[in-house]
Amino acid sequence: MPEIHPSGVADVVICGAGPNGLMLAGELALAGIRPLVLDVLCEPSAEPRANGMMGQVVRFLDMRGLYADLAGQPGPPKPESNYIFSGLPLHLAGLPTNPMYGIAIPQPTLTRRLHEHARRLGVQVRWGHRLIDLDRHDDHVHLTINGPCGDYRLDTSFLVGADGGRSIVRKQAGIGFPGHTSTAVTRLGQVTLPDRFRSNGGIDVPGVGHLAFGHNRLAGGMFVYAPLDQDRPVLAVQEFDGAQAGDEPMTLDELRAALRRVLGTDLSIEPPTGPGPHALRRITGQNTRQADRYREGPIILLGDAAHVHAGIGAPGLNLGLQDAANLGWKLAGHLAGWAAPGLLDTYHTERHPVGERVAMSTLAQSGLMLPGPELAALRHLLGELLDAPTTVQHIADLMAGTDIRYDTGHPHPLCGRMVPEATITTVGGPRRVADLMHRARPVLLDLTGEQRLGATLDGWSDRVDLVSGASAGLPAAAILIRPDGYVAWAGDRDVAADRDLPEAIAHSFGNPKLLAA
Repeated sequence: MPEIHPSGVADVVICGAGPNGLMLAGELALAGIRPLVLDVLCEPSAEPRANGMMGQVVRFLDMRGLYADLAGQPGPPKPESNYIFSGLPLHLAGLPTNPMYGIAIPQPTLTRRLHEHARRLGVQVRWGHRLIDLDRHDDHVHLTINGPCGDYRLDTSFLVGADGGRSIVRKQAGIGFPGHTSTAVTRLGQVTLPDRFRSNGGIDVPGVGHLAFGHNRLAGGMFVYAPLDQDRPVLAVQEFDGAQAGDEPMTLDELRAALRRVLGTDLSIEPPTGPGPHALRRITGQNTRQADRYREGPIILLGDAAHVHAGIGAPGLNLGLQDAANLGWKLAGHLAGWAAPGLLDTYHTERHPVGERVAMSTLAQSGLMLPGPELAALRHLLGELLDAPTTVQHIADLMAGTDIRYDTGHPHPLCGRMVPEATITTVGGPRRVADLMHRARPVLLDLTGEQRLGATLDGWSDRVDLVSGASAGLPAAAILIRPDGYVAWAGDRDVAADRDLPEAIAHSFGNPKLLAA
């Protein structure tokens, strides 16, 4: 693929080199499309933000062969045995299907690793390049960009805004961003905390008691303890009464005062040690907002540019990175010319409801932290309900994103959901389903034991891989898996004679190529 020069034409320009933009760039590159990524920063951001990922996104990263590097351990991911919902314990170990996979990784580290992944695939990132203006047409976008050497112009078939909650792309495209802004004020920082406070994964505060890892509801507000870096744990407090918050930079003394108000006592904290940057910031008002449309012609929104919400429950990267997975293969198919009509529009119709569910979940968890005896009683009742495995399963599926089922038009229980983890016994040996997805191509699993589906794929062999074998862990005779890991079609009957299969392939992956006579 040719290099993209400072001025000219690019198939796809991605504005924003955070995790979501870099993930999309990698997905496009795997599909043979070379995007151009722009970012206003001069290098990958070192700002401490998210500290990990939870849910289905972990399985998706495993499907790209990235899990071992990001998690720092070999083998397939294993679900967590415990988690929290608004500070209430979720005991997950006994669930029939536990979807709560996790990776503890600081966002700056994740960004660097995804940048390395994109570079290995040939993606060009222009650091220190800012989008100034855009002129949208029906089939392209004309961009004005400021770089280190001055302004230049660029035409692109598609512009993807992955530039955060204050997205310039979204604003200049005129896409609405309705939602709600709370009056809460959050103050957080990495600190040095004396060892005498640490106990059983949390901290013991004299006069207050034991405060667990994660979110804790107190009479004065919410307290968060996150010792993801043992030497520099993050402490945060959220106050709901609109506590005074100026425009001046956050200080450690301001954090100390907020801790005193919420805890009712002083907590001995000192500045963190070691190299920075260290987290220390104030968030005035919590936004829960979602773009009214994820696509406006050749302009598409991704990640925080499309939706913002509270970080409680750690849903952000699960949502944003799966946006990228959903969009990548569809946009690549459109540019390659094989995508069925309307395929690219399904990015909005599939992912917008997922964003709505995350907003609902984070608002509910934030609401359960509000002060007052009514909320205390509601938390007590919910705690009782969380003793029931069916309730825990429902909440876990909500937080992991497994309660969403895309509408594929097919009734099989697997359709529209992420393919289950399983091992396929093939002629070449056992292979995990995740390992079959490293190339980001669709896969048709022929589990009939008769290897009869090859002829069905004759017209699609350029874009769909066939894997034949057997698996006791998959309840179907054949499964068509999309590049993002979700099932497009599955069949239990005589699938070789099933007319639904070629129709399903065409619906997701376009018309078959013409074969030579």
